[in-house]
Amino acid sequence: MRRFLVRLVINAIALWLTTLIVAGVRVVAYEPGDTTASVLTFLMVALVFGIVNSVIGNFVRIVAFPLYILTLGLIALIVNGLLLLLVEWISSLIGFGLEVDGFWWGVLGALVLALISWIIGIIVRPIVGRDELRR
Repeated sequence: MRRFLVRLVINAIALWLTTLIVAGVRVVAYEPGDTTASVLTFLMVALVFGIVNSVIGNFVRIVAFPLYILTLGLIALIVNGLLLLLVEWISSLIGFGLEVDGFWWGVLGALVLALISWIIGIIVRPIVGRDELRR
């Protein structure tokens, strides 16, 4: 459970930093001026992103394994961009909001999100413990 919460917070922070870096990716809170609502919105979007990435993302990676080999992994950029657009669609159905301006913004946002999440994971690993994040 602790690992799940740490990954959730890491993804929420990475998503927040991604929205600051990539102009075409935004998260809109229920009440835009309320800090608590903004933090909860980022946590909810990170939760949806984690569920989509672990369930649908893993299925797509298994099915598209030959394409990953054929393109030397570059198809992962497209898949991650599509997964980010899927998270946008799901969050808009629920009523809170990740907004992506288009497909290529989604690809760029997914790339930046992955890099930032990776960097934060490297920083947090010595603090939390290596075994805690790998399970």
